[in-house]
Amino acid sequence: MSNTSSSVERAWPRTLADDELRLQWEFLRFLRATAVNKVAGLSRSQAIATPLATSPGMTALGVVKHLTAAERWWFSIEGGGSDLPSLWDGSPDPSWNITDEDTPASVVAAYQAEWAQSEGALVGMAASERSRRKGEFTVRWLLAHLVQETARHLGHLDFLREMADGEVGE
Repeated sequence: MSNTSSSVERAWPRTLADDELRLQWEFLRFLRATAVNKVAGLSRSQAIATPLATSPGMTALGVVKHLTAAERWWFSIEGGGSDLPSLWDGSPDPSWNITDEDTPASVVAAYQAEWAQSEGALVGMAASERSRRKGEFTVRWLLAHLVQETARHLGHLDFLREMADGEVGE
């Protein structure tokens, strides 16, 4: 497996939104692809750099690992009721931690594998349907939460990428 990851194609959500869940999924897919593209081409050393003095654990790979953990928890475990292991059990949250085996390619591959699992966990559920684990959230809420969570962390990836190699952009 390569040390770096490759960029993926992004598709802007269709503008005539008559299906709420379709629109939410399209925005999430766009944001996911943007996250992958923010680490595409970074070396491992660039992707694990910690350039923010006030956040010494913040790395580009850590952000992607955290997004993977968030997808698993909110969609597969909470939404779908899966008994998969959580990727962020512990305090402080271990989902940000980098191991010696983590590379941009391996972390991105794990993130992309989680997408299919996440989407499969909610397939066929209506926007107003309650999550299967505890029933405390609607599918609508879960999707809105993951859209905002992913978008928020893209801001971190923007800064980390620019500090790594000067690249800016969407």
